[in-house]
Amino acid sequence: MLVLLWGLEDDAPLSEVRDQLDLLNAPVRFIDQRRVLETEIELEVGTTVEGRIRIGNENIPLAEVSAVYVRCYESVRLPEVAAGGIAAKRHAAQLHDILASWTELTSALVVNRFSASAANGSKPYQLKQIRNFGWSIPETLITTDPDEARAFWERHREVVYKSISSIRSRVSRLRPDHAERFADLVSCPTQFQQYIPGTDYRVHVIDDKVFASEVRCDADDYRYSVNEAPKIHACTLSPGLEEQCRSMAAAMNLPLAGIDLRRTPQGEWFCFEVNPSPAFIYYEQVTGQPIGQALALLLANAAPKYTSKAPAYSGAYGAEN
Repeated sequence: MLVLLWGLEDDAPLSEVRDQLDLLNAPVRFIDQRRVLETEIELEVGTTVEGRIRIGNENIPLAEVSAVYVRCYESVRLPEVAAGGIAAKRHAAQLHDILASWTELTSALVVNRFSASAANGSKPYQLKQIRNFGWSIPETLITTDPDEARAFWERHREVVYKSISSIRSRVSRLRPDHAERFADLVSCPTQFQQYIPGTDYRVHVIDDKVFASEVRCDADDYRYSVNEAPKIHACTLSPGLEEQCRSMAAAMNLPLAGIDLRRTPQGEWFCFEVNPSPAFIYYEQVTGQPIGQALALLLANAAPKYTSKAPAYSGAYGAEN
């Protein structure tokens, strides 16, 4: 049985996991997206899911795959694909769709399935999920109405705005000079949130393992801090908080999750987001936590308790040349 890695070969989290799998002597095969134009897939779905991936002269039988780590990017945006014109883009898009379908149907452990990751594509929807798991969340307004935005700002006094989608964006606090831009809201739905003061925590959950990091920084978004480098160190959460993080990730069908928390000066915990594809390398390098090793062990042991809820399909598919 083998572990399949899907993404860019020079992607830091994928490289780290591959190195850790090599140390475990686990058999690994890599679907490098930069080679998408020389990659083909055959997939048959009936009472069983069978097929193979061919990358140049390399042949990967899908029946032998016991675990998959997915960190793929949008193939059609890669320079190798963009330079190939419409035919190359069609091939890349179809290959992506077929592989994504296979990850939904396979009995292998998948970290993480696209269906499980989809909630992160809508921050408001994911916030509702988070609240249903018992976490406090900031009061939130999504609007195209400038008057509603002003009233929300006046009520809370301290407000941040951020992206609604899964596209990474900088969290910024509203300032008086932003008021002149409120008229733009009519053509740009924007998410505003009550500002929550406190200390940030990034929690990586890998199956039943929890790695917590405390982040000290005065910037609105420590990831983009200019005036000071964030001070990050490993920490331990209470057993109750660890279990709450672990249970939420499992309920979301995420073997790997990066959970963003904040603890207020009064000791209340807020949850802002659950990232289904966290770039954990930054935290691992700063804290020394063996996050990549834990993920490699999960993949190598390949116990697929996170199962697909996708319906069964039948038919044969093949990517175009």
